[in-house]
Amino acid sequence: MESIVPFILIILVASILQTSTGFGFSIMATPFLLLLFEPKEAIQINLILSLVISIVLIRKISKDIDRGIWKRFTIGSLFGLPIGMVVFLVIPMTWLKIGIAVMILILTVLLVFHVRIGQTPVRDRIAGGFSGIFTTGIGMPGPPILLYFSGTDTRKEVLRGTTLAFYLFIYAASLLIQVFAAGTSKEIWVSSAIALPIVGVGLFLGQLLFKWINQSLFRILTYILLFFTGGYLLVQQL
Repeated sequence: MESIVPFILIILVASILQTSTGFGFSIMATPFLLLLFEPKEAIQINLILSLVISIVLIRKISKDIDRGIWKRFTIGSLFGLPIGMVVFLVIPMTWLKIGIAVMILILTVLLVFHVRIGQTPVRDRIAGGFSGIFTTGIGMPGPPILLYFSGTDTRKEVLRGTTLAFYLFIYAASLLIQVFAAGTSKEIWVSSAIALPIVGVGLFLGQLLFKWINQSLFRILTYILLFFTGGYLLVQQL
C-alpha cells in the first residue's frame, strides 16, 4: 500500500507526457517502475499501459502519421525485438542500464550542440531496429526514435503521430515476446488494471497540453526528458 501513491503519480505524469509528446510514457515511467517492481514486472506493466494509450489515440493522430517512415521503423524493429529479448535474458540489468544511459547522454549532448542527422530509408530502419532492442530489453522504445527524430528536426505533429502508430505495433509485439520468453504474473495485470483510470486522466490532460506546446518548447522538452532518462538510469546504478 505504501507504494500506491508513487505508482499513481508515475502513471499520471507519464500518461500526460505520452499523450502530449508521443514518447514520454516509457521514458518517464520505466526508471521509476523499476524502483517499485522487479524488472520483468516493470517492463510488462509499461508495455501494457503504453499499448492502451496507443490504441486510444491512434484515430485522433492518424492524419499526422508518416506512413513511409512508420513502415521502415516497423521493418527494422522486427530484427531488433528478438535481439533485445536475448539481451534482457543474458546481460545483467545493471550493466544494460549503464550502457544505455551513457549512450543516451552522449547522443543528447550531440543534439544540443546541433549535430543533425540526414534522414534516409536505411537510417529509418536502423532507428527502428534499435527501438526494438530497447523495447524488449528494458521496455523503453522511445530514446532511439526520439534521438533520431530530434536529429532530423521532425515537426512535433509528425513525431507524435508516427511514434504513437509505431508503438501500437512494437508494444504489442514486445508484450507477446516478453510473456512467451520471460513469463508473466497476476501482479502485472492487476497493477495495470489499477492504473487504467489514471491513464484516462493523463490522456485528457495530455491532449490539452499538446495544443499549448510550440515547436521550440517541444524540442526543449525533448532534451530535458532525454537528459533526465540517461542521468537517472546512470545515477541509479552507480
